[in-house]
Amino acid sequence: MVAAITPSTLADFLLVESRERGEVLTNLKLQKLLYYAQAWRLALANEPLVEEDFQAWVHGPVLPSQYHRFKDFQWRPLSVDLTRPDFAGTGIDAHLVEIVDVFGSETAVALELMTHREKPWLDARGDLPLDALSDAVIPKRSMAEYYRGL
Repeated sequence: MVAAITPSTLADFLLVESRERGEVLTNLKLQKLLYYAQAWRLALANEPLVEEDFQAWVHGPVLPSQYHRFKDFQWRPLSVDLTRPDFAGTGIDAHLVEIVDVFGSETAVALELMTHREKPWLDARGDLPLDALSDAVIPKRSMAEYYRGL
């Protein structure tokens, strides 16, 4: 089992990988890539990338530490100077490259809509109206089971 990485190094990798492909991410899109990276790692390797829990916010799953790290950018691209974290020998880098391959071409809004149709976010929100604030946790087990079933 690979030790979990920090939320910041996970975000940094996704930001650098996306930038190298010519796309600068917004906080909204970064949140969705973080979520799918965690969800698919749970489904495929039965282990989390990060220990921090995602929450079922209005615009989809959010990793609070990284939302707050970049919240001053609001809707604007995250133009920060970062170095690519080195996950050599862990398989994490290949996993994250694949996440960007699969989900990186989608818009932030398309990714938001995808998460709004998926069971982990829906279950965590329960009966809340779509526009209601929430800090409900999306359980890792729920993510693993749902995405493993796909």
